Amino acid sequence: MTRRPALLIDASDQDQTDCIQAAIDQACDSGGGCVELGAGVHMTRGLRLKSGVELHLANDAILRPIPSYDAYGGTTVSVIAEKSDRGIIVAKDASDISLTGPGRIEAAGECFIAGDDPDMGTFIPAPLRPRVVVFENCRGVRLEELEIRDSPMWTVHLVNCVDVHVRRLTVSNNRRLPNTDGIVLDACRHALIEDCVISTADDGICLKTSARPDGRAIGECIDIHVRRCLVESFSCALKIGTESYGDFSDILFEDCRVQSSNRALGLFSRDGGRIANVRFHRIAVDCHETLDGFWGSGEALTVTVVDRVPERQAGQVSNLIVEDLSGSMQGAMTLVSTSAARITDVKLSRLRLQQEMGPLGTALCYDLRPTNADLAPSTDAAGRANAWTKGADGRVIGMVDYPGGMPVLFAAGVEGITIDDMQVDRPEPLPIGWSEEPVVYKAR
Repeated sequence: MTRRPALLIDASDQDQTDCIQAAIDQACDSGGGCVELGAGVHMTRGLRLKSGVELHLANDAILRPIPSYDAYGGTTVSVIAEKSDRGIIVAKDASDISLTGPGRIEAAGECFIAGDDPDMGTFIPAPLRPRVVVFENCRGVRLEELEIRDSPMWTVHLVNCVDVHVRRLTVSNNRRLPNTDGIVLDACRHALIEDCVISTADDGICLKTSARPDGRAIGECIDIHVRRCLVESFSCALKIGTESYGDFSDILFEDCRVQSSNRALGLFSRDGGRIANVRFHRIAVDCHETLDGFWGSGEALTVTVVDRVPERQAGQVSNLIVEDLSGSMQGAMTLVSTSAARITDVKLSRLRLQQEMGPLGTALCYDLRPTNADLAPSTDAAGRANAWTKGADGRVIGMVDYPGGMPVLFAAGVEGITIDDMQVDRPEPLPIGWSEEPVVYKAR
């Protein structure tokens, strides 16, 4: 792509918000253009990207947002996430917008840590944290060659966007700070994510369909292609859900590598939207046990359908293909529906996995979180909203023992599953708490 002549902004030791925003406004008013941040540090509050404008961080340029939630009162967004209604770089109802590198954004996530919970394995996040990038209702979105470090919350959140291209984005976040998802596509259509490198405590690349304030779905997630990405995650590396008010369809993840992660592949139906026509193709995984503060523990594949609230049934998961999956896991593969909605038509082909014993023993349970208990723990219960809650027995609610021990594959509430050419190496003799049967089916 040939870049148009740029409005160049030199680095400064002063707050440059007004200067950069004026340049963005000028470029938009002139029919489009490029605003380039030169080498050095650029300190800002919130910025609003507009139609036809590329915000380009040149080589050695650093955008350093002010580490205060109050600094982003002028860049609020409509979709609230983890109580946050603010973003550092935002756009709404814009077309043909770009955020490019090779410079980087240093987002000061360390300033939004309220405490430490070593028993659960996580930092305690500040109650209010901004997202780094939030684009809403935009068409023709490009993020390319950019590095983002130390996000306080979700790193890139694209909401109801169409024609999206994310290429060679690098995200490096604190591996103990929850809710620092790498890339979130929320009710987006026609999107390509390729050649990205993501390391984070929470979900790596996640597709969602959130709700509007009136409870209706923002929209659907359709025609999403993710390829050649490297992801490290302490939640789920390549994920669909948990927010699932609208439908998902025609999703392809291929030629990706998941390393040093808690979970590799995950589908989580909770809120009524259906998930259909999903394919994982040629994925290499490396999945390890984690403490209970993070969801899951060492699963190569997790599919769960749970009614998050009794009055709204979860959506069915159908036509799932997982093929050419290889690598290691300390947990199992789990497909469980506790809802009247089912998991149907699953095909697993050419699986080459090694199931290893982990050091913690947390993989001996399967994980149904988030459940209704996680929405708002009572004041007298141990827990953190949307993360974990302990019951009267002292166990985390949603962690369920495998019947008869941990197998290779556990399926419950599944109709129509085909397994073709699965080879999984397991320790000999099997550790205590492991099932002799590699594949276990239950009606529920």
